[in-house]
Amino acid sequence: MNNKAFFLLLLLFLILLPLYAFAVVRVSGWSPISNVNDPHVVEIGVFAVSEYDKQSKSGLKFVTVVSGQSQVVAGTNYRLIVTVDGGVGVADAGASKKYEAIVWEKPWLKSMNLTSFKPTV
Repeated sequence: MNNKAFFLLLLLFLILLPLYAFAVVRVSGWSPISNVNDPHVVEIGVFAVSEYDKQSKSGLKFVTVVSGQSQVVAGTNYRLIVTVDGGVGVADAGASKKYEAIVWEKPWLKSMNLTSFKPTV
């Protein structure tokens, strides 16, 4: 009987350990966004550029989302590479440029927060 209990405990451990490892990776790591043309992803890109423009008065205009990743946290972080046009008071005003935007979304609160917006290298 003791061997049977040990075997069942070992089997349960071997089943649950991979599930736990998958959950930890899924919650803490960045995952690629497969469809950057998804309307919700585009909405987040538009929000990021318009929010940055509100704060900086830079005159940037959203063009497209080039690539992106998401990360499950207390909500979802989106790290997007966006193409923008414009820019006031800049030597290359009007030229398209790429920026990395990080937006933290809490959909249950209908809330988005721009946490980072910087030119890509």
